[in-house]
Amino acid sequence: MADKDPLKTWRARIDEIDDGLLGLLVQRARCAESVARAKEKIAPDAPRYRPEREAALLRRIVERNRALESPLDDEQIQRLFREIMSACLALEQEIEVGFLGPRGTFTEEAAVRHFGRSVRFKSLDGIDEVFRETEARAVAYGVVPVENSTEGSVNHTL
Repeated sequence: MADKDPLKTWRARIDEIDDGLLGLLVQRARCAESVARAKEKIAPDAPRYRPEREAALLRRIVERNRALESPLDDEQIQRLFREIMSACLALEQEIEVGFLGPRGTFTEEAAVRHFGRSVRFKSLDGIDEVFRETEARAVAYGVVPVENSTEGSVNHTL
């Protein structure tokens, strides 16, 4: 006899889908590891993080999401895929990103939105310190404000 509780049926279906998603995420992570090994053989000194590749992937995902008439909006899909890409990138190479601190600032938020939560973040005390740390390769990337609500354009960054 069929189950009379529709919630139980839907929850079981969600569990099946989640199991499938997990399997696909594991496959994606393994592919990312293979990409890292291939990059190491082909060009050991080449950067692992490719922002243009990630931007193209996010554009493609948003287009596909729209074509599927998904109930998830573009920003939600981008956030989900940003985190998937961030986790897979962390498998390829540990990346540290410096940002103008302290923690909890809009600059940190911008860094997290761009790189995802799977990279390490380092709060730095000044814009000049972010540039110095990045130039010295103490951090792989630096994030500084270009404008803010009190000053407008941040001249020190420019």
